Amino acid sequence: MPQTTANATATDLVVRLDKWLWACRFYKTRGLAKEMIEGGKVHYNGQRCKAGKLVDIGATVRLAQGADEKIVLVRGLSDKRLAAPLAQQLYEETAESLAERQKRAELRKNNALFAPHPETKPDKKERRQLLLLKSQQ
Repeated sequence: MPQTTANATATDLVVRLDKWLWACRFYKTRGLAKEMIEGGKVHYNGQRCKAGKLVDIGATVRLAQGADEKIVLVRGLSDKRLAAPLAQQLYEETAESLAERQKRAELRKNNALFAPHPETKPDKKERRQLLLLKSQQ
């Protein structure tokens, strides 16, 4: 049974994985955290798991957040959603994960430079021409 007393220390606190992800502010709601776990977007110590998995200090959690993927080490436990600076103390992102995220961000930025960006929306005549071109292909 999870302990939720305010005076419980971090060593005797038992926290579910979905609750820990929510408390660390990786996902906005516990329901979303649970969906991500069940969808295979979260791996605990290299394996898929269930939302009720109990989190241990020192464990590795790999999770998807949008287009990015993070690998974090569990440094603390909390069953309450904390302020962002306090929540960041509950985990530590690995150096490899940081480097990979920066590399992917740079690739996305470079990709956006080569994508065409029209200055204005097409008007009615231009839309018709675009539809005609698309239908011919």
